[in-house]
Amino acid sequence: MLQKYRILGKKGEGSFAEVLACQNLRDGQVYACKRLKGDFTSDKRSGRLALIFELMDINMHELLHARKRPLPEFRVKSYMFQLFKSLDYIHSNGIFHRDIKPENILIRDSLLKLADFGSCRSMYTTPPYTEYIATRWYRPPECLLTNGYYTYKMDIWAAGCVFFEILT
Repeated sequence: MLQKYRILGKKGEGSFAEVLACQNLRDGQVYACKRLKGDFTSDKRSGRLALIFELMDINMHELLHARKRPLPEFRVKSYMFQLFKSLDYIHSNGIFHRDIKPENILIRDSLLKLADFGSCRSMYTTPPYTEYIATRWYRPPECLLTNGYYTYKMDIWAAGCVFFEILT
């Protein structure tokens, strides 16, 4: 499927995947391609798994560190509203993210999108969950003080940490 796209360059890299900017050869539209580093094996085919997404401009971490002054309050309110709406949506569908942080919040103009669902879990599975989940700075007390007994509320805690970071 990746042969339908021309790779324009690397946008970023994580532990398990790299993100590339790519152009659809048919319509010329530019997308983000998240390509897993390891091989993927299924009943039908084997190879590397690549996922095509809408290309966003920047992540929240990059946006905050590129600015000389804090974001205007109206923009902070808009971003936080969109972040909490996205959390409400995934939580109401039985999923919690477990890795809310500025690097996983993508921005294009005034639009915010939550990304990187590689650590998400069903809210209906039985704990204990993985103890060392989420980035340390956004980890709630129950992740630090219990042996994997935490809930979807950890996403709310992390969003609160992101809110503080955006304001300061």
